[in-house]
Amino acid sequence: MRLMSYTTGILCAVAVSLGDGAHGQAFPSKTVRIVTVAAGGSVDIGARLIAQGISGPLGQNVIVDNRVGGTISGEIVARAQPDGHTLLATSSIHWIGPLMSKTPYDPVRDFSAITLAMLSPNILAVNPGVAAGTVKELISLAKARPGELNYSSAGAGGSPHLAAELFNAMAGVHIVRIAYKGGGQAVNAVLANEVQMMFSPAISVIPHMKSGKLRALAVTTARPSVLAPGLPAMAETLPGYESAQTTGLFAPARTPASIISRLNEECVKFLSRADIKEKLLGAGVESVGSSPREFDIVVKSEISRMGKVIKSAGIRED
Repeated sequence: MRLMSYTTGILCAVAVSLGDGAHGQAFPSKTVRIVTVAAGGSVDIGARLIAQGISGPLGQNVIVDNRVGGTISGEIVARAQPDGHTLLATSSIHWIGPLMSKTPYDPVRDFSAITLAMLSPNILAVNPGVAAGTVKELISLAKARPGELNYSSAGAGGSPHLAAELFNAMAGVHIVRIAYKGGGQAVNAVLANEVQMMFSPAISVIPHMKSGKLRALAVTTARPSVLAPGLPAMAETLPGYESAQTTGLFAPARTPASIISRLNEECVKFLSRADIKEKLLGAGVESVGSSPREFDIVVKSEISRMGKVIKSAGIRED
């Protein structure tokens, strides 16, 4: 998920010509709809912020359409007119899910990347009773006790699950997954020492880190995160390790490049604002704002890298 250096020079204003929008009209010619997942999570929060932020510059209302169900929002956008008026805000499960089960769309062929909007590291946290204060010590412990240590996770193929299995693969250890119905239950299992550890979204475990109820060992992004100051990156122990929860924006495939550029320009400009960065940090995510090409590279790289992990670990949807 390494993002190449991004300069504002490629974010120049793009004049969208007649004929790029629906029925030969200039873009946008009507309300823009961002289809996304169920309300309440970080993806929904990001979608709503972006909708509010780009509505004024675009000169049209931008609404958020929440849909319950793993593939429904993606299917709606894949089948929409490629005119920029129907967009998709989604997390990495959009391109990872098809590696585990059949979906009614292809995450690369059927969509045009607009921007990687946000990311959040998972945090490797252990129960204080675990005799490991660093990632290196945890790996040594796991190698000394193969198959005896457990980690909790909710949602097969979700970012925390894949972060754990990537750790298993790169560290050469066998820490066993114990599945839970929800993220809260997964955290509680580590607090109660039912399992020894977990990879969890930062916002879910930071309060327990501060209270001493959990011991954090590392963040899963390639570099340390402002969400967890002082915590090392996993890559410092396992070079090349990188995993994060991400949220991005897509349009249907074959959307004109000029429309993609206009949407990217407004999204990146909004996500670069200091007040928006601060607001997103409060929700447990870091603002990014990438080019379409950078986001496309992230998606294809994760499909390749995590596809190997999923196949090796035999991961299927719960």
